[in-house]
Amino acid sequence: MLKIPNPSKLTINLRSFLVLQSNPISSSSVPSQDHIARLILDQKSAPESLQTFKWASQFPNFTHSQSTYRALIYKLCTFRRFDTVRQLLDEMPQSIQSPPDDTIFITIVRGLGRARLIKDVIKVVDLVLRFHEIPSLKVFNSILDVLVKEDIDLARKFYRKKMMASGVQGDHYTYGILMKGLCATNRIADGFKLLQAIKTQGMTPTVVIYNTLIHGLCKNGKLGIGRSRSLMNEIEEPNDVTFNILISAYCKEENLVNALVMLEKSFSFGFVPDVVSVTKVVELLCNVGRAMEAVEILERVESKGGVVDVVAYNTLIKGFCRLGKVKVGYRFLKQMETKGCLPNVDTYNTLISGFCESGMLDSALDMFDDMKTDGINWNFVTFDTLIKGLCSGGRIEDGFKILELMEDSKEGSKCRISPYNSAIYGLYKENQWDEALEFLTKMEKLFPRAVDRSLRILGFCEEGNIENAKCIFDQMNDEVIVPSVIVYDCLIHGFCQENQIREALELMNEMIDRGYFPLASTFNALIGGFCRQGKVGSALKLMEDVIGRGCQLDTGSYSPIIDAHCRKGELENALKLLSQMGEKGIVPDHLTWNSLLVCLSQNTIWLNKNNLSHVNKLLQVIITDT
Repeated sequence: MLKIPNPSKLTINLRSFLVLQSNPISSSSVPSQDHIARLILDQKSAPESLQTFKWASQFPNFTHSQSTYRALIYKLCTFRRFDTVRQLLDEMPQSIQSPPDDTIFITIVRGLGRARLIKDVIKVVDLVLRFHEIPSLKVFNSILDVLVKEDIDLARKFYRKKMMASGVQGDHYTYGILMKGLCATNRIADGFKLLQAIKTQGMTPTVVIYNTLIHGLCKNGKLGIGRSRSLMNEIEEPNDVTFNILISAYCKEENLVNALVMLEKSFSFGFVPDVVSVTKVVELLCNVGRAMEAVEILERVESKGGVVDVVAYNTLIKGFCRLGKVKVGYRFLKQMETKGCLPNVDTYNTLISGFCESGMLDSALDMFDDMKTDGINWNFVTFDTLIKGLCSGGRIEDGFKILELMEDSKEGSKCRISPYNSAIYGLYKENQWDEALEFLTKMEKLFPRAVDRSLRILGFCEEGNIENAKCIFDQMNDEVIVPSVIVYDCLIHGFCQENQIREALELMNEMIDRGYFPLASTFNALIGGFCRQGKVGSALKLMEDVIGRGCQLDTGSYSPIIDAHCRKGELENALKLLSQMGEKGIVPDHLTWNSLLVCLSQNTIWLNKNNLSHVNKLLQVIITDT
């Protein structure tokens, strides 16, 4: 008999026992085997489990069973007491007059698997044979399942040399395990061979086996998805998982047409795709501006009894916000609430971002206040989004108020610099350079490295030492410190002064990617640089890009290009730009007038061709506007 610690020296988990005692055990007050099994499972250590097992043995007329041994073995495996487990196995034939059953061996296999004792898992076959029994298919499958997760080649070897050699014929579960292992390691060709082997044995592969192979194929991109579609046609009765796999795969490849086709096919088979697949379709539709179609899909899913969760609604709301229809997105927030799908912080953050992007800053502030009323806690994204929207939208004072709220909140900035950079950007847009520099300096306590690097860059730029400034900038990037807008602006001007226009342009594009839109003076530095290099076409292209982005140009934007045209004798092109200035109400400076007059004096032939009246009209318009 197994040696168990003295019950008097150990304490059973009495709370668990009292719970069991609250239900009548039996008329003779002898606990049932199920009661003891549950009590063993509820213990917190291997000694306590052993003690409970021994304590139950002391009841008159009580005998242990496979279930109580299984419970104890499970607990011992949890605490890696495998030698004690072997002792229990040896005593079972005498103590309960029967050898361990399949469930006990499967428990041992899984326990060894969790402990990553793979060689011992395989030896369970020999353990079963000690009791003069060939392992059952269930035991073989449980071993195979553990081996597949560890090493597919080892699992296949076990299947051939142990299972097949023992004369045990695999079933659908066996082949499903092997297929899972092959596909997990991208052995798709071997997966098809296994599929053919199943058919050769006269078995019809289950939908689970097909789904596993289809999923493996879909992970290989477009080619794999195409083969998956063909493979799906072999399935007698595809299930909802089949459609979910293919819908998700098409969405991942951004193949909207086929994703929608598969969605319709799913509906026609009577299946409603799960919320994850549906959300991916909604996201794909919203990404291409078809948010209203996404609404229709969600409505169909709901009408068919499918679940639409907060993530799906958030995806839809984000789609409408991206289209500039933030008010429509807000209506869906209200619709969510009426349907019992409560919005979360991401819902509000998305709408705050949408209102800010649309210039509806008061509405963004209202949403911010609504969060507090509705019991939704602000997080960093909430503060960061609103501060950026307010500061870039000219509401700097309000932006600083939200910044103070963030600093006073539990959330705080969490050492993230972006809200502070947004504040600097707001000051920059208002041409408040001194205030921006002062604020940057005050940030030193929170972000010492960022402020130190930034001030050194500004100092080098002021000295005209652009190479050292660029070295410090590269160091900031290596340290994953996001530079502020004034750092970018100073570097761009510095590169332009050194006639390094390509570097300046790359930096400006990086600046815009970070959400900082340059002032006209920054564009002007680049336009002037292109013109000095004789690249008037590049200067004009940049100007068109600037106008397309809604930037307000000034005299300094037009003057270098007009001067460049005049130097080339291209008076007509220069006058076209002068006309644009008049239409925009921009007053030419003395350089522009000087360039035009010199060019006019050198183009008497052009003036004599009845163009003088045109020039006079143009000049009269400009003089009138000024």
